[in-house]
Parts: sequence; structure tokens; C-alpha cells
Amino acid sequence: MATAKTPAKSAAKGKKPAGPKPGEYPGKIVDIDVSKEVSDSFLEYAYSVIYSRALPDARDGLKPVHRRILHQMADMGLRPERGHVKSARVVGEVMGKLHPHGDGAIYDALVRMAQSFSMGLPLIDGHGNFGSLDAGPAAMRYTEARLAPAAMSMVAEADEDTVDFGPNYDGQLSEPVVLPAAYPNLLVNGGSGIAVGMATNMAPHNLGEVIAATKYLIENPTATIKQLMKFIPGPDFPTGGEIVGLDGVREAYSTGKGSFKVRASVEIEKVSTRKMGIVIKELPYTIGPEKVVERIAALVKAKKIQGISDIIDLSDGQTGTNVVIEIKTGFEPEEVLEKLYALTPMEDAFAINAVALVKGKPQTLGLKELLRVFIDHRIEVVRRRSEFRKAKAEGRLGLVDGLLKAIIDIDKVIKIIRGCDDAAQAKEKLIKDFKLNDEQATYILDMPLRRLTKMSKIELETEQKELKTVIAELTKLLKSEDAIKAQVSDELTAVGKSFATARRTRIGAA
Repeated sequence: MATAKTPAKSAAKGKKPAGPKPGEYPGKIVDIDVSKEVSDSFLEYAYSVIYSRALPDARDGLKPVHRRILHQMADMGLRPERGHVKSARVVGEVMGKLHPHGDGAIYDALVRMAQSFSMGLPLIDGHGNFGSLDAGPAAMRYTEARLAPAAMSMVAEADEDTVDFGPNYDGQLSEPVVLPAAYPNLLVNGGSGIAVGMATNMAPHNLGEVIAATKYLIENPTATIKQLMKFIPGPDFPTGGEIVGLDGVREAYSTGKGSFKVRASVEIEKVSTRKMGIVIKELPYTIGPEKVVERIAALVKAKKIQGISDIIDLSDGQTGTNVVIEIKTGFEPEEVLEKLYALTPMEDAFAINAVALVKGKPQTLGLKELLRVFIDHRIEVVRRRSEFRKAKAEGRLGLVDGLLKAIIDIDKVIKIIRGCDDAAQAKEKLIKDFKLNDEQATYILDMPLRRLTKMSKIELETEQKELKTVIAELTKLLKSEDAIKAQVSDELTAVGKSFATARRTRIGAA
């Protein structure tokens, strides 16, 4: 009968001893402080949520998911003049390449950027049902999207070394750390987010007013909040309404935190031959007409509001909000309206908590600080873009100079190329005979002979002159900080001319 060999005997014969039994830990056990381990892990998780998901960057006003959507759509060529593509395709590209956090979060972010009632200046041009204030959007397989014209001002020039790029989640691709952003998007479109231990809530503003204030701050760096509020009197919600009092707005602009009330815009008019009515034309931001109608109906049923005979919701996607509240004979519409403001979402509070990332750290920023961060960012973008364009023009100028030298005796160039055994020998002879540098000689050798022989001296000299002019202008710009600021201001003016709209939200007394 065979007998089992002991581990000692097996080892003596050169065999490895048996491994650990199930449940045994083969390595070294290290004692750790559990409270410290939990604390460190929680801080790492909190930082990841704050930096990578929940809070917008103060420079371009975007969270990572929004930035990745815009960048990927630009990379896919979904420009405003091109056709729409299925939203599901965009979501799949973004999720697979840049944002592996689930398709639901990506689609929700894409939908918001397409909603005119959510964004002061929509960045996505959506085709299909992208929802309403009372209902969600259709599934991503039914809707289509492409970049809106305003989005091009956010992503343009990203390929001119204007911003830093970093690796994506698996290190195989790169993505922009921030977008060039030609206007202060965080103020214009607002945003909200809940991180770990902090949250942000920003109100949308009017693009034209924000640009005017930004330009004023560029020219007057010591401007006060009072001076800036001459240009930006308060938030401008895409759904309109009326801001009641500016004390909370002023506090928010000064400290980064403040609360104020927004009221529905109404008209009191005859709705029939015998009855007066309150017609709701605009509602506070994020409040839908169905919610208001349901609340009023519940109050009437509970007899907390008297004098209302009927509520008719005529709102639709074409005409906007239109809710008619019929008033019974013998009741004053103004008195009923005051009760409606007090008891329904027709008057709602909006709390600003302007928390955004500045150099990777969350900070609470007032109006001036938000504009200052954007201005500094835009100055850096213009400087880096100018340096890139100058280097590109100088590189091209060097090649043009080489071509001008070569076409003086094009027959000799052709003879040298044909008479040499290899490219290295031809390059060496071209450099020697025509006093070219290595790059110029390589460019000439790589060019097809038919192209080289058709080149015109006049055309090359014209291009040479234009390149020298461009280089001189860019050199002059880069030498002057004031010139760069003026360039930033001019580009803001151009954006304002293209996209600015009239103010929607009125400012009322408290």
C-alpha cells in the first residue's frame, strides 16, 4: 500500500511543499489603525467625487461629464452645419473613451445641455423629445444631437495648444483638462452639483450682461461689486419670471452665497364676458406648470384658497407657459394672486452657493472672483494660441524660404535628385549647393516633382510676405499684456454679437 509523503520528505527530494489550505492567509498579516484607514479611504473617495464628477471648473464652467461630451462630439465632427446623430451613439462614444460612469449619467448631462428651459445658452442642438419642465426626455435611441453654435465657442482652438490635455481613464487616449471657453460659461449657464461635504448651485445669467461686466473688469481690475452690478443686475433665468428684491443677489455676488425669491409673471385680464382671470405667462426656474396646477387644485379642494372657479393649463412647447386661473365673481384677482404667491410654487426661493474648482481645489467665489478666474484663463488661452500660431507660421516661412531658393534653379534641383543614389546623398548635396537646412531639404525631397516644377515664385513671395506680417503681429501681441487683454475683450464682443439675447427675468422691488 502506498503511503502519503510528508512535506519534509517532499522538500528533501526537491519538490515544493504543499500550498496553504483554504482559508489560510499565505502572506504577512499587518496590523493597521482601522480609523485611519477608513479616514484616508474616505478622503480619497471624497476628492475623487469633488474633482472628477460633482463640481464644475471655474474656468469653463463645466463638470467633467459635460466637458467630455462636448470634446467627444467635436472629435466626432458633429458641428452645427452637419447632420444630427443618435444620442445613443454620442453616449456610447463618451462612455467608452472618456467617462466610464454609466450611460444614464451621460445622457442626463447631454439632455440638460440641450434644454432651452435649463440653460441660458444651450450647448447641444437636440432633435426629438428632450423633455419639459414636467416630463423627462425620450430614450437616447429616439433622440438625436449635434453641437449648438455656442458650443463651438467652447471647444474651438483646443487643438492649438491652448489648454492642457491629460490621459483618459485607461491611459490610451487624451482629453482636455479644461476647454478654451470663449465666454464665462459658469455664469451664463449656471449649474448644480452635490459632492461629499459640499454642494454647488449657480444661477444662469444673461450672456450680453456678463460679457459687458467682464470687459469692464478687464479695463478696471479694481471694480467693485456695485459697479459690476450695473452691468449684471441679477440672474437671468431662461424661464423668465421676476426676482423679488436684490438683497440676496447682492450678498451672493459679494460672498458667493445668498438667497432670493423668484415670482411667476402673470397678467390679470378678462377670460370671459363675466369673469376675470389670472394668466400665468412665466414660472420660476425649474418649476413646471403641472406642478403649479396640481398644487392650486389641492389648495382649492382643501378650501385654503377661495375665489377660484377653474384652472386651465394651455401650456405647450410652442407657446410656452399659459395657465389660466378663472376668478369667481365678487373676488379680487389681486388678493387671490397674493395667496397664490404665498402658498404655491408661483413664488420660489433660489439659493446661490457658488462653489467651483480653482486650480483643482473647491472655492466659494463671488461675482468678481468668478469673472477674474475666467479672464485669467482666457488670457492664458490667447497667449498659448498666439505662441502656437507664431511657431507654425515660422515653420512654414522656413519652408517657403527654402522653396524660393530651390526654384531659382529648378533644373539643377531635379538633376541633383535624379543623379544621387539615395535620399541621404541628395539631401546632403541640396544643403550644400543651395544653402538649405535639413528641414528645408527634406521638404523639397518629399515633394512630388510635378508639384515642385509648377510652383510660382510670385505666389511663394506673396505667401512669404503674408507669413512675415502674421509673425510680426503675433510677436507684437505676445510682448504686450495690454494687447492680449484687448484681444480677449474683442473676442468677447464677437461672441456677444453672435449669441446675446434680451433679458428674460425682470428685477422687482422687495
